Amino acid sequence: MSIGILILAAGNSSRLGQPKQLLPYLNGTLIEHVVFEARTVSNVKTIVVTGATHKALLSILAKTGVELCFNPDWKLGMASSIKAGLAALLASQPDVDACILTVCDQPYLRTEIFNQLITLYLEKDCGIVASQYGQTLGTPVLFNKRFFSDLQKLQGQEGAKRILNNYKTNVCVLPFLKGEIDIDTMEDYVKFIASEET
Repeated sequence: MSIGILILAAGNSSRLGQPKQLLPYLNGTLIEHVVFEARTVSNVKTIVVTGATHKALLSILAKTGVELCFNPDWKLGMASSIKAGLAALLASQPDVDACILTVCDQPYLRTEIFNQLITLYLEKDCGIVASQYGQTLGTPVLFNKRFFSDLQKLQGQEGAKRILNNYKTNVCVLPFLKGEIDIDTMEDYVKFIASEET
């Protein structure tokens, strides 16, 4: 069983006004946090898809040994990063069975969530395992390789939600109670940091 984790970190965080990937968190940054949690999962290939802040991420993540994939088309939206990451994963592991798509702005993301996605995938024989928080399904989300062609057809700002909607009978759900807490604006970040300090 071969599984990859694609960390989508190519955007320029326009709503935040500065790269969210580089925001201080714990003993490092948000991107270092999610890379650490992903790389703690056993027997997976982790790839970070970069774009707007490639040079900064290259410098910060060099010591982690994680593979970086630069997406030159990052301005076109998330779909381009999903496709770039998948291409890099398949180039390095042509026999990969599944991949997990995740982002770097969910500060409560932990290794445990990745492991639970994989366990549910193996136990339930689901084609897709999505995290559930609030009233929605979202990242991190695991896709069996038979859905890779659908991921490669995404366009523009499309994430994988359309695929979840198109294949509802193939989706298993993993509750991720704090998954809805993400960092999109500076207000989000300030509020989150304040909550951590109380």
